[in-house]
Amino acid sequence: MNFRRFLCALSAALCMSSLAQEVPQGVVLLSATGQQWENTPTGPRLLLKGDPMKAGPYVMLIKPRPGGGPSAQAHTHPDDRTYTVVAGTWLIGFGASFDQSKLIALEAGSYYTEPAGVPHFGVAKDEGTILLITGTGPTRQVPAGPAK
Repeated sequence: MNFRRFLCALSAALCMSSLAQEVPQGVVLLSATGQQWENTPTGPRLLLKGDPMKAGPYVMLIKPRPGGGPSAQAHTHPDDRTYTVVAGTWLIGFGASFDQSKLIALEAGSYYTEPAGVPHFGVAKDEGTILLITGTGPTRQVPAGPAK
């Protein structure tokens, strides 16, 4: 009986090994499950590729903190960005100061672009809001106006 278990385990290991060998060199496979998210002032962040503080492309997931006020006060970025709402609802608005009347609700599956220098602000409606952000670094957050 133990020999059968050994053969099953060996077969499974060889099978998994052969599957891993079929992934082309340079391909990165990453499951967000079980990854260590970095805590940031606006909410947890998981870097998937690159580093937004360095030159080159980056891809990251963020979990904006929910609440009635803005998760992100009005600000700009020096780089063009793309956003995909992976989970939950994200409320995005454009302008130099937070204005709740300008918020646009984007549900999971929604996508938008954000050109460099465009002032914007956001609110996470749900605890489970997750955004996928891509851009080309180096980037930073530049306040667009007084916080309200």
